[in-house]
Amino acid sequence: MASLVSSIGYILAVSYPVLAISTGTRAVYQLFFKEGVTYYLPSILSGIAALSYLVATIGFAYRRRWTWWLSVSALGFETVMTLIVGVLSFTHPDLIGHTVWRHFGADYGFFPLFQPILGLIWLFWPETLREYGISRHKQAEPAP
Repeated sequence: MASLVSSIGYILAVSYPVLAISTGTRAVYQLFFKEGVTYYLPSILSGIAALSYLVATIGFAYRRRWTWWLSVSALGFETVMTLIVGVLSFTHPDLIGHTVWRHFGADYGFFPLFQPILGLIWLFWPETLREYGISRHKQAEPAP
C-alpha cells in the first residue's frame, strides 16, 4: 500500500501543474479573448479552479509544515467546489455553463473529482506527514 500512495504523490506532482495550466489558459481565453461572451461565471469558476490547482502544486513542491496546510486547504476547497458545481450543473445547467467542475469534471476526464481526494489521501499518509514535519503522535519527553 505504501508504494501505491507514493506513486500517487508522483502522479499529483505532474497532473496538478498540467491541470492548472490547461484550466487557467481556458479561463484567461474565455475572459479576455473569446468574442461574444456575455456570461462570465463559468470562466470565473474555471479561473478559481486553476488558482486552487496552482496553490496545491506549491504545497506539493515544497515540503514545509505551512505548505501542507496550504495544500490540505486547497484540496478541501477544490473537493467541495467540485461537488457543489457538479450537482448544480445537472440541476441548473444554465447557471453553471461550461466550467472545469461541470458534471464533476467530465470534460477533464473526471480528474477534478478524484484528484483532490487522492491528494488528501496522500497528504494524510503517515510517511507524507513525516516528510512535511508533521507528526501524528506526540513524542514522549525524555526523563530528567
